[in-house]
Amino acid sequence: MSQTMKAMVLTRFGDAADSFEMRDVAVPAVGPRQVRVRVHATALNPLDYQIRRGDYAAHVSLPTITGHDVSGVIEEIGSDVTEFRPGDAVYYTPKIFSGWGSYAEQHVADVDLVGRKPENISHLEAASLTLAGGTVWEAFVTRAQLAMGETILIHGGAGGVGSLAIQVAKAMGARVITTARAKDHAFVRQLGADETIDFTSVDYVDAVQEITKGEGVNVVFDTIGGDTLTRSPLALADFGRVVSLVDIASPQNLIEAWGKNAAYHFVFTRQNRGKLDALTRLVERGQVKPVIGAVLPLARMGDAHELLENGARHSLRGKVAIDVAGAQ
Repeated sequence: MSQTMKAMVLTRFGDAADSFEMRDVAVPAVGPRQVRVRVHATALNPLDYQIRRGDYAAHVSLPTITGHDVSGVIEEIGSDVTEFRPGDAVYYTPKIFSGWGSYAEQHVADVDLVGRKPENISHLEAASLTLAGGTVWEAFVTRAQLAMGETILIHGGAGGVGSLAIQVAKAMGARVITTARAKDHAFVRQLGADETIDFTSVDYVDAVQEITKGEGVNVVFDTIGGDTLTRSPLALADFGRVVSLVDIASPQNLIEAWGKNAAYHFVFTRQNRGKLDALTRLVERGQVKPVIGAVLPLARMGDAHELLENGARHSLRGKVAIDVAGAQ
């Protein structure tokens, strides 16, 4: 007789309040190179509410279990798994648009995606690191190749991704400029930001030119898109790089980037253990610590989505985490 687990199932695309339903579902079988994990915590990302709204309906078959962060403990290993054993604490991002996600009491994952959880942070903190941290690592190390002594502009420094990005950039030896509301300036400076720009009261392009004495920044990290993406080349130094996490809904004029010999990188993160191991080293050295703005139980997934989707209105800082082990 198959095991069952509780899961928050996405039953329809639409509003946060009525798109999810708590159900008992069968626990998937474990393949030879897979592990079954008791999920202690998960966390939310903008991709989660974009999927819920139906932005990626062509890639998602309903009903489904979504969610892109896992921190938990291995309960079962496949016949060909030698890297881990039951009882190991692990964290990872499930495959995106391929199989079930993390809004459940248990999860089965390919072992190559799985990393050992950092020992000095909680499951809630570890779950807040996997997708966002892996994305930042790929953006800075693999794509932008951010170098020690370079200057980076991080848009949205107080958010879940931005708060990690500031810490990773500082760990890499960069000078960090970030945009944030005035009330968040002390917060982002505590994370390591060298300069702050209140995007609600000044033009960030003008502010960057003033801060850098007209030289511009070497790298722009865009977590917002739209006008922010279009105008970022104006803040770049020659041969600068823009790394964006945001898809482009309509064509945009990037002619200013041409004049700077700029490089553009669009990052839809790829999951692997190597990035997690690199992040673990930064966390265990005390250079990176995930910031959690709110913790909710699995049963309040709709409320969690609303909180993240309207984070500015709620003055949210950092990630929204889900305490799965404590869910009713």
